Amino acid sequence: MTETPRFDPAHLTNAASDSATVRRVFGESYEAHGSTVIPVARAWAATGLGLGDGEGDLPTYKARLEDGGVGGGHGGGHGGGGGYGVHVKAVGVVVINDKGVRWHPTVDLNRAILGGQAAAATAVTALAVAWAVRGIANALSRS
Repeated sequence: MTETPRFDPAHLTNAASDSATVRRVFGESYEAHGSTVIPVARAWAATGLGLGDGEGDLPTYKARLEDGGVGGGHGGGHGGGGGYGVHVKAVGVVVINDKGVRWHPTVDLNRAILGGQAAAATAVTALAVAWAVRGIANALSRS
């Protein structure tokens, strides 16, 4: 009878550690126009796992078959599982040349668009409130 392989938490944590290394934050540097360029990113990682072993009071399926369905034998089991996630986002580049070392941040176009939409929504709401207050003030002054 072959034994079911057990969950090895060390395998999961090693995989997560390999994914969340400095190589994920600093990319391979390259030369461009006499400058060395080093890509930089922000990395975030999380992992979770669970393990369990147990002995049950219910007969196993195999024991029920062997005893003609009467009972006998007790079930037991083990199990485990886990997962991990890694999020990596480019934040800029470090440029090294004869002028020195400079930092060039990336432009997050999605964040810029979202900020513009939020500013526009705030302006429209302020105008609507001002228009409503003005209408109420005019109505009260007529009465």
